[in-house]
Amino acid sequence: MKETKAKTHKETKEKNYSDLIHQTFNFPQEGFEVTDNELSFNNIPLMEIIKQYGTPLKITYLPKIGQQIQKAKKLFHVAMAKTDYKGKYFYCYCTKSSHFSFVTDEVLKNDVHIETSSAFDIPIIKEQFKKKHLSKDTYIICNGYKRELYQQNIVELINDGFNVIPVLDHKNEIDYYQKHIKVGKTKLGIRISTEEEPSFLFYSSRLGIRHTDIVDYYKEKIKDNPKFELKLLHFFINTGIKDTIYYWTELIKCMSIYLELKKICPTLDSLNIGGGMPIRNSLGFEYDYEYMIEEIVEQIKSFCVQNEIDEPNIFTEFGSFTVGESGATLYSIIDQKQQNDRETWYMIDSSFITTLPDTWGINQRFILLAINQWDKSFQNVNLGGLTCDSMDYYNSEAHTNQVFLPKVDEKDKQPLYIGFFHTGAYQESLAGYGGTQHCLIPAPKHILVDRDENGEITTRLFAKEQSYKSMLKILGY
Repeated sequence: MKETKAKTHKETKEKNYSDLIHQTFNFPQEGFEVTDNELSFNNIPLMEIIKQYGTPLKITYLPKIGQQIQKAKKLFHVAMAKTDYKGKYFYCYCTKSSHFSFVTDEVLKNDVHIETSSAFDIPIIKEQFKKKHLSKDTYIICNGYKRELYQQNIVELINDGFNVIPVLDHKNEIDYYQKHIKVGKTKLGIRISTEEEPSFLFYSSRLGIRHTDIVDYYKEKIKDNPKFELKLLHFFINTGIKDTIYYWTELIKCMSIYLELKKICPTLDSLNIGGGMPIRNSLGFEYDYEYMIEEIVEQIKSFCVQNEIDEPNIFTEFGSFTVGESGATLYSIIDQKQQNDRETWYMIDSSFITTLPDTWGINQRFILLAINQWDKSFQNVNLGGLTCDSMDYYNSEAHTNQVFLPKVDEKDKQPLYIGFFHTGAYQESLAGYGGTQHCLIPAPKHILVDRDENGEITTRLFAKEQSYKSMLKILGY
């Protein structure tokens, strides 16, 4: 009789937040674990960080950047070894994902190359060269539509002896280089204007040169020009590297153009397959990196063997993949509002529009977890930001159309803290770091987390919370 009562009590016991996460996902998992009902991120005890710095708070865990780079390099090298691939692999970091010095410093510790997209990237290259973080042998792949200042800065690097490959994005771009480059033969790339997925509002990318024009363009502008040699063909899919018919079709189309050019252009020896390697945006994220990389290498290898040409060197440009998983954004829940019978709102101490603009602009989902109170029961909530904008909210996860978090009790001595994880790419750039933001919500503190030679956690403050004085100065007061 006692046994039956105990079983009934167990069955009717209300689940807590910890039960929810453990039963929904394979948890704990890489980068996330819970001790005494408090979350750790890459073995960083987040509650200790919050006690020291408060919220809202941006965190960058620097070692993760190198780990991601080494992961991709290893997978490509293994895939090439398995297929006896003769070309080399070059990992490039897209600076546009995060231009911060602490990011590029960390990136360049890993023997990688750089991809730029703006005139103002070039001074960063020069600064890193002064610090001896990169050499003149480092590949600088210059992408994007180039106005005169960008072209001028590229030419300065080339004339100074840097290993630059301008990737031609439009037909007239070469004319500036023809006029201003003063040294030897300059390596060039050509970007293919790829077709977009049928769900897009347009059919082809605005970037690059139309694929049917590339061979004739090469013959007319580059083939017999003593100032240039074509080195690289650039291929980029906006939706990223995914195991879809669309991706594989566009890759083979790119290889067909490569083959056609290779027949008349012996200097062409490299293929840039762009970026777009995904990062984990959910605890339920599934992506077989090993399979995708091996399949890409295998398909390129098979195409080359079939058509009796040498395998090209492979360049990749990974931005979000490099830096995204190093970032976290932490908030306090400062209020609970019951707005109707079914909608409970948790108010955060910042704004999604100003601190995580991708959640507002493109409905991007990130990993969202409570940082404390994992032993509490949970409820379905909407998260609201501090601005007066009705779109300043977050109410769905990548794996579900709802958000579940521990219940808030006004009697609790400690507030509920929550974290959004893998937020290290683009958010500061899109939000206008260092400027004024919607409703003048200040940019939060930003700390850098590293490990010393003994593996112990170290932290340093990169930026204080933005002050009203800095905003007034920007606004002309």
